[in-house]
Amino acid sequence: MTELDVESILEEARQRTGLIDFGDETFREPLGRLLASMDSEGSLHAVGRATQRERVVGLLVNRLRAEAAFARNPEIDDEVIREPLVIVGLPRTGSTMLHRTIAADPAVLSLRWWESRHPAPFESASGLGDAERIAAAEAEVAAIVDNAPELVAAHPLDAHAPDEEIMLLEHSFFSTNSEAYVDIPSFSRWLDARDQLPGYQYLLRLLRLAQWQKRQRGEGGEHWVLKTPHHLGYMDLLFKVFPDARVVQTHRDPVETIPSFASLVYTIRKTGSDHVDPIAVGRLWCARMQRATTACIEYRRENEDRFFDLNYEALVEDPMKAVEDIYSFMDRPLSDQARAAMAEWAVENARDRRPVHHYTLEQFGFTQKGITADFDAYRRRFLVKD
Repeated sequence: MTELDVESILEEARQRTGLIDFGDETFREPLGRLLASMDSEGSLHAVGRATQRERVVGLLVNRLRAEAAFARNPEIDDEVIREPLVIVGLPRTGSTMLHRTIAADPAVLSLRWWESRHPAPFESASGLGDAERIAAAEAEVAAIVDNAPELVAAHPLDAHAPDEEIMLLEHSFFSTNSEAYVDIPSFSRWLDARDQLPGYQYLLRLLRLAQWQKRQRGEGGEHWVLKTPHHLGYMDLLFKVFPDARVVQTHRDPVETIPSFASLVYTIRKTGSDHVDPIAVGRLWCARMQRATTACIEYRRENEDRFFDLNYEALVEDPMKAVEDIYSFMDRPLSDQARAAMAEWAVENARDRRPVHHYTLEQFGFTQKGITADFDAYRRRFLVKD
């Protein structure tokens, strides 16, 4: 049986790279808690255990490579992430569409999937080693699609497209990302009771590494556009680490979003276990997202000027109007070049090219009345019109 123990996994990462420095030691406790929960509670089949071990080894390999890059180039720590635009919102609120539209602007920096999956050069590569990392990412995306083609209907996968920085955050193991793959209730409880600041501090460090590499490639861009629903519950930490950030919060009725996201998580978990309870998946993520929206509402009471609200219906009806309003909120110019690039992206990535995502509320133990009640404060604050 595939082992999910800390020491053998750390050693495998060292052996693969020939490196020994994992950086800041704060990752060790969450790593140990995560692996113990996977081992005792995950109900993983043989392939699932092997897959999760490989995922964790890969994250540690990336830490080793990143620390080696920092050691070779200490100026990376001097990189400044200035005035990032951060898109947050419940999953399935159009945030991916908005993120990738804005990322089409040549004046904007964004994190491609391959950059987040392999944030540092391979030790065997010369220079930045982009070709090797891109090839590895393309192969991984192809394998994911082959193993679970239904995922494409729920979320567009593309090694070259902008994606979520939660993939960087996960390298600290202070992240909810693993909950999408495995049922790990004891880890979830432990994580919820802990200060997540070390995770956000390591996210900042990896973004500095990404920005430094972009400068080495000659990429322009003054500001980042970032995006992940994870930040909803941690606005205080986001602004502690990125004090000059501005946030676009996307909104849509949770009756539409929560079951859709539960379906996505259920599909992912089935790739690693034969015992996935859809009701438990629905219960976990509904509760997590409800707590996140409540925390965000509370934070916003004293920080409204940092936020711009965008409803899903307005975004879908007129994406360019939404972008214009966001650029105005940020007090940034929207160039003709950016407009043309965004329009081209919209044509090339039309939603109807992907298969339809099928699910029902009942699959996950939901009712419209129940979700409406759970998100009553959120709906009254952002969705219900007087």
